[in-house]
Amino acid sequence: MIDEKINIIETPEISLDDRIGAIQLKGRIPTHVAIIMDGNGRWAKQRGLQREDGHEMGVKAVKRVVEIASELGVRVLTLYTFSVENWNRPLKEIKALMSLLSRSTIQEIDDLMEKDVRLIVTGRLNELPLAQRKALQMAIDRTSSNSGLTLNLALSYGGRTEILDAVREICNEALAGRLSPDDIDEKQFSKYLYTAQLPDPDLLIRTSGEMRLSNFLLWQTSYTELYMCEILWPDFGPQDFLDAIHEYQKRDRRYGRAPH
Repeated sequence: MIDEKINIIETPEISLDDRIGAIQLKGRIPTHVAIIMDGNGRWAKQRGLQREDGHEMGVKAVKRVVEIASELGVRVLTLYTFSVENWNRPLKEIKALMSLLSRSTIQEIDDLMEKDVRLIVTGRLNELPLAQRKALQMAIDRTSSNSGLTLNLALSYGGRTEILDAVREICNEALAGRLSPDDIDEKQFSKYLYTAQLPDPDLLIRTSGEMRLSNFLLWQTSYTELYMCEILWPDFGPQDFLDAIHEYQKRDRRYGRAPH
C-alpha cells in the first residue's frame, strides 16, 4: 500500500493534494529549504517586458512556494531576496525592487497571519531604506507569535559579508575578554552568524539553470543537498517544489560517513 502511494509521485497527472500526501507518507521532509530565486529578468526579456515586470511575477511565485512549503510541513524557508551585490544594479531597478518589497510585505501580511507564517529577515538590514525597514518590522512584529512556517528573507545579504561580520564580532568579544580564542569551534562560530537561530538548510533550490551558490549561505550549506532546475523563477510553482522535495528524498545524506 505504501509503495503504491509513493509511486504516484512520479505521475504528473496526479493531483497536487495526492502528490503532497505521497511525499509526506514517504517521510524525510526537509526542515529547512533555501531558494536562490533566479531568472526574473530573463523571464521578462523573453516576453518583451521590463525587468521590473519579472520581479512582480516573481512575488507571485514566492506566494505559491510559501503556501506549498507550509502545507507540506517545511519548518523554515529562506529566500535569497536581495544580495549585497544587487546594490550595484541600475538605480531604477533598485528603486523598483525596494518599492516592491515594502508593497508586497504590506499586502501579504494578512495572508501570512492566516497561514500562521512567521516572518524574519537576515542580512545587513541597516542598509535598506527606512520605508522598507518599517514595513518589514511591522510584519515581523505582527507575525512573531505565529508557530507555522518561518519565512526568512535574506536581504542585503552576502555569505562572505556574513562571515566577515561574524569574525569582527568574535574579535571584539575576544579583545574585551568575553571570549577565549580556544573556545571558538564551529558551534560557537555559528552563534555569530545572521542565521544563528535557524538550523542549516537541508535542501537548496536554484532556478534558471545556473550552477553556482552566488555567495549565498556559504557557511551553512556545507552539507546541504543542492537541486538545480532550468525553470525561471516566475514560472516556478507547487509541482516544481514537490519535484525538488521528491529528489531530496532520494538522496543518501551521509555527512562524510561511509555508505550504509
